[in-house]
Order: sequence, then C-alpha cells, then structure tokens
Amino acid sequence: MTAPVAIETHNLSKRYGSLTKGVLALDRVDLSVPSGSVFGLMGPNGAGKTTLIKVLTGVSDMTSGEARVAGFDVRRQSMEVRSRIGWVAAEVILDDDFSGWENLWLQAKLQGLRDWESRARTILAYFSLEDRRDEKVSHYSTGMRKKLEIALALLHQPSVIFMDEPTIGLDVGTRRMLWDIVRGVRQEYGVTVLLTTHYIEEADALCDRIAIIELGRIIAEGTPSELKAKVRADLVVLETTEELDRGALTALPGIQELTSQGAEWTFRVASSEQFLPQLLASVPPQRIRRISVEKPSLETVFLDLTGRRMGQEEPMRDVRKFYAQVRRARG
Repeated sequence: MTAPVAIETHNLSKRYGSLTKGVLALDRVDLSVPSGSVFGLMGPNGAGKTTLIKVLTGVSDMTSGEARVAGFDVRRQSMEVRSRIGWVAAEVILDDDFSGWENLWLQAKLQGLRDWESRARTILAYFSLEDRRDEKVSHYSTGMRKKLEIALALLHQPSVIFMDEPTIGLDVGTRRMLWDIVRGVRQEYGVTVLLTTHYIEEADALCDRIAIIELGRIIAEGTPSELKAKVRADLVVLETTEELDRGALTALPGIQELTSQGAEWTFRVASSEQFLPQLLASVPPQRIRRISVEKPSLETVFLDLTGRRMGQEEPMRDVRKFYAQVRRARG
C-alpha cells in the first residue's frame, strides 16, 4: 500500500515579473513528501527554499503547475490548506511585550480557535514552559523563544508544519536542542515537517528524505544514505605553503578530478587510503600546511552536484543584481 502523501507538487513554477524580463524563482519543481516524515529542503541562500514555502502556504501565488498540501489543492482550496498547516519562520514572530500565555491567546484569536486553553497548557507542559507562561517573552532565552514559536504553530493541531531555516543564527547548543524538539514533535504530535536549511549537519541529523535545490530546480532527492551513495569517491584536500606543479600532481595515479584555489588542492580519488601514500611521497613534508580527507557526505554530494560547497555563496554583486531584478519584475 502506498504511504499517504502530505505535500505534493507537479511542475510547480514561480516567476516574478514578465516572461522575458522576470526572475524564475522556482523551475518545474516535483516533490512528494510522505505523511509523518521530516523532509529537508537543502540549498544555499537564494536557491528557492523560502519561495517554495510561500507558494505551498498560499502566501505567494504559483505561476504554473500544481500543488497539494494536507490533501487540498493550494490554489483552489487555500483556506482549507491554511487551516491545516503551521509555520515556524526564520524571523521572530513573537510579541516581546506579551507573556508566553498572551502570545498563545493572540494566536488563538487570529485563528478563531475556541476551547484552546487546555491544548495550550498541554503544549506548554510538553515544552517545559508552563511555569514561565506568565513572564514576558522579552525575558525568555533564545531556546525558550524557539519552543514558544513551535507551540504557536502547534496550537490549532496542524497536520503539516513548515520550518523555514528555524535554526539560522543560533549557537550550536540551541540548534541541537531544536533538533531534539523537531524529532519529538514529529513523534508526539504525528505532524509532517518540511524543513528548509543550508546546514549540512542539520539535514543529515533530522531528515528522512532530502531534496537539494539550486536556482529554483530540484537537482537531487532521496534519503541521506541514497544521496551519499551517489558520490563514489573520497576528497583529499591539501593546503601547501606555496603553489605546486599542477602537472606533477595530475600525473599521480587514482585521481578522478583535481581542482585548486591558490595553494589549496582538492583531489577526487577512488580510494583515499591508496592515494595518500603516493601524495605524501611526491610532496616535500615542509611544503604541507594541512591535509584532510572527506568520505562521502551530504557536503560532498552538494559539491559533486553544484561544483561548490554549501555556504560558498555567489559574489555579492551577483546577489544584488538578482534582488534588483526581483524588484524591477515586481514593479
């Protein structure tokens, strides 16, 4: 029997502006997210992650294609969709002048909920916030604030929660605490979580399946293990005190690909164990500043697919050009 699907898109595209001068933010995206799963959307800034969430939640209209969330058509049944989803954004959505309980009250009013108090108390207890419910949110720690944001998203009993880079800017300890919360929420409340992130370790730790998006297109999709299996090579990174003879390095056996940037050399090899002795024998020890080995990981998957590492963003002038195009298209 086929597992139920919580989110499904077919040829979903989003364009800002005209066909000739506009910006194509999403390009024929096909996704199928199983119910009850944590699905990761991974990509660099500007790849289309937030745009996809805005389209799926009805905040932004799609240009073409189809999308269904929680069993309802996003375009034709937008109110049904919105009543069944929660959203945890990267930006703060709490009112600092309100207490935790007052923030929940406001959320209930905005969603037209009745008899919400009992569920709110249960959720606060689950997040260990019940004894702090009457304090102003401005007195909450970062971790407490994130817990309360997720509590707001759960108040109306959604079947799908969208989390748009919820850990961006958080310290490592708070980020890992949030990972535990996401796992617990999925198990305790049975919700489907669509999580966008550009943190490799976050996607690997949390997600049942991952889609990698770049320039609005899905370029790979699968479980973390399936994606890692696509890379049949190790990466050996060598940093030297000075530039070396590229021809001599290229002649070493077992190299699939060699790239360099200044005095840093990246070798793609079938087996690092076999390659390292040959490399060390050919490079004088006094010229070696650092050497490291990377086995197949989501980082190497992304590097293999895009030619760059996560976080290695486009030059700022190109980013500014992109947003200028968006503003012109909207105008």
